[in-house]
Amino acid sequence: MHYFQFEIKEWVANTAHLTLEEEAVYLRLINYYYDSEKPIPIDPSMVFRKLRITNIQLGENILDEFFKSTSEGYIHERCDIEIAKYHEKSEQASRAGKASAERRLNGRLTGVQPITNHKSIIKNQESNNTRVIVGFDDFWNTYDKKVGKPNAQKEWAKANIDNILLKTVLEQAKKYAQTTEKKFRKDPERWIKYRGWEDEIIVIDQSKAKELPLGSDKQIEEAYRIECGGDPAKARFNSYFEMKKFILDQREKRARA
Repeated sequence: MHYFQFEIKEWVANTAHLTLEEEAVYLRLINYYYDSEKPIPIDPSMVFRKLRITNIQLGENILDEFFKSTSEGYIHERCDIEIAKYHEKSEQASRAGKASAERRLNGRLTGVQPITNHKSIIKNQESNNTRVIVGFDDFWNTYDKKVGKPNAQKEWAKANIDNILLKTVLEQAKKYAQTTEKKFRKDPERWIKYRGWEDEIIVIDQSKAKELPLGSDKQIEEAYRIECGGDPAKARFNSYFEMKKFILDQREKRARA
């Protein structure tokens, strides 16, 4: 594909924890993915060489964090959605061009213009808009990770969530938001697309979590994993002191809540 839509706020929200070098590597990998329209090989060495990524470990860390490893290679679900939308738009433009040419030809041959059922079009548009609006705002505020709203609305419309299912969705979204720190939550679009309300939510006993010791580096990692729901191996702290301070800050916030 020749271009893609760059959502600035979404990009900033998803990459705020990266260093400048990490962000640059991620952007190069994204550009390569859009340009090639195919997964990055399981062995990415040739891609790294082509993109002049000399820090191999850093490149692999970015792949592990933002891409999904499959038998075909590393895929990026958000990119795949944009690529599909790009081709769909191109096909629509092609069909529209052919239809326009046929109308001009018919007009020259018969002098009669085809009749368009405007009422039907308006009715369908209103129906689609209603499907997006009903319940979505309640979900958006409950889930409370406000990134990628247009795409989340599209997935909401596809999910066909009726009033009965809506209650379950909102309850599960609330539990997920309460038990998962915002930066570790899935983007709303992905949570809806993969029916996150059907996932098991493990609620952590916060009273026990507060009692975890912070004396050694191993204990700090365990407390970070249990209390904050994060993976210490992927954390962006510069030292265990910073990780410990983050845990203590989270405890203080829970105490004030």
